[in-house]
Amino acid sequence: MTTVGATLGALAVMSAGLAPAAAADDIQSQQWYLDAMNAQGLWKVSTGKGISVAVVDTGVNPDTNALKGQVLPGVDVTGTTGDETDDYEGHGTSMAELIAGTGSGGGLKGVAPGAKIIPIRTALSGIGKKGEKQGDISAKAIRAAADSDAKIISMSFGTDFPIDGGLEAVQYAQSKGKLLIAGVGNGAEDANYIGYPAKYPGVVGVSAINENGEVAKFSENGAYVDLASPGVDVPTWCDKTFKSYCPQSNGTSQATAITSGAAALIWSAHPKWTANQVLRVMIDTAGRDWPKSTPSRYLGYGTIRPAQVLLKGKGVPGAADVDPVTNKKTPGLSAGASPSASASTSSQASNSTSNAQTSAAGSSSDSSGNTTLWVALGAAAAVVVIGGGAFAVIRSRRGV
Repeated sequence: MTTVGATLGALAVMSAGLAPAAAADDIQSQQWYLDAMNAQGLWKVSTGKGISVAVVDTGVNPDTNALKGQVLPGVDVTGTTGDETDDYEGHGTSMAELIAGTGSGGGLKGVAPGAKIIPIRTALSGIGKKGEKQGDISAKAIRAAADSDAKIISMSFGTDFPIDGGLEAVQYAQSKGKLLIAGVGNGAEDANYIGYPAKYPGVVGVSAINENGEVAKFSENGAYVDLASPGVDVPTWCDKTFKSYCPQSNGTSQATAITSGAAALIWSAHPKWTANQVLRVMIDTAGRDWPKSTPSRYLGYGTIRPAQVLLKGKGVPGAADVDPVTNKKTPGLSAGASPSASASTSSQASNSTSNAQTSAAGSSSDSSGNTTLWVALGAAAAVVVIGGGAFAVIRSRRGV
C-alpha cells in the first residue's frame, strides 16, 4: 500500500466503531440485512446487471476475492502517488463490496452482485497535499463520477461545511442523469449537523438503522434525511491491509452503500427509467407508518424495500424529469423519457448471473417481500425507537 500525503481531515468517511476481526469465510453469515431484504428472492429477478456504480471514496482494491472482475477503470483526482485502485484506508473497497461483491472466496456478498464498480478516488481523511483545498477535490470527484458511465454515484463521506463548487458539481451530475446517494453523518450524539454532500438538493441523504428497526444513536437527523438503510453491525474490512473483516462496523457509510445496491437492482430491472423514477419508486415503497407528505427527520420517507418494487410490482415511476424530493424539474433531462412498462418475470430473471444464487446468508422466511422492513412502528404520530427512547420524527418537507 502506497503512503500518500498529509492528513487534512476536512472530509471524513462515515464509518465508525469497528469490532474485532472475523475470519473471511464466516463473514457472510454476519450480513443480516440480506435475509431481511429477501436477497435470494431479489436476485432471481435482478442482480444489478448492466448498472455501474461510481464509488467516490478512498479508492477501490480490485483484487479482493469479492471484487475480482467487478471493478472497471476509474479516476483518481487526488494528485498523489498511486491511482484509483490504491485504497489508502480500506473504506472504499468495503463500500464497493457491500454494493457489488460476489461473495467469492468467503468475501462479502453485495446487494447487487451483478453490478459493476467505477472507483473515483478522492481526498478524505488520511490523504491529500498540504495546502490543497479538500472542497475543490470533492467537487472534482463528483464531476468525474458524472462524466463516467456510472448511473449511480455513491458517496460515503461528508463535511460540515459547503464544498467548494459542490452544488454546481451535484447539479452537473443530475443533468447527466445520475442518481446521487450520500450518508447523512455519524455525529448525532455530538453536534448532529448533517453535512455535505447529503445536504445538497439533488442528493439522497441516507440514515442508518439496526436489525431491530431502531435508528442508530450516531445517525444524524434532520430535514435532509430521505431514506433509511442498514448501517449497524454491517461487516467491512478492518483496515487497508485487507487481511480480515470486522463484522460489527457501523456508519451511514454502510447505509449509503446498501441503498446504492438496492437502487442498482431496481434500475437494472427497469433500464429505461431515469434516476428520478428510480428514486420515486424507492420513496413510494419505503417502509413507514406516517404520511409521505411529512417525512421523518430520522428515517426520511422510510426504510428501503426493493422487494416491494421487484417482487410485488409496487411503486409508480412518474415524471422522468422531476425530482421526487424537491418536486422541481431536473435541468438537462427530457420529459419525453417515459417510464418503461414493468418487465415480465422472465425478462427480469434474465438479469441474474451465475453468482446470484449463492449466498451464505440464505433466503428470507418471508418470500413475498411484503413486510414493513425494519420500521419500528410507533403511535399515530410516527415514533421510532432510538437507543431505547421514543422520539417524534415528523419534519417539514426539505426546502430547496
